Amino acid sequence: MSVLLVAIGAAVGAPLRYLADRAFGARFPFGTLLVNVVGSLVLGYLTTLPGGALTTGLGAGFCGALTTYSSFGYQTLWLVERRAIGLAAVNLAANLGLGFGAAYLGMSL
Repeated sequence: MSVLLVAIGAAVGAPLRYLADRAFGARFPFGTLLVNVVGSLVLGYLTTLPGGALTTGLGAGFCGALTTYSSFGYQTLWLVERRAIGLAAVNLAANLGLGFGAAYLGMSL
């Protein structure tokens, strides 16, 4: 049952990540930042709940498919390649700082 819930969660999270990425302009990866922060908040909260199939489905499935380290890494390097070093630094700091802060907030709820 857990595998099915993970698959369902991923089927919801992945399209949301895609849509968030497409909803914002190409100059700065706001979509990736948004999904990483939201996913960190949700996963932080889920870690405070008793384990089970539903939390596994939401954590590994939904949050795993919603958030994206690979896109964050690629987009940061893309900014560096375009000599937008300041924006790359902001992207790095925002993803890490807001991600950790959102996870902490989620755990505190």
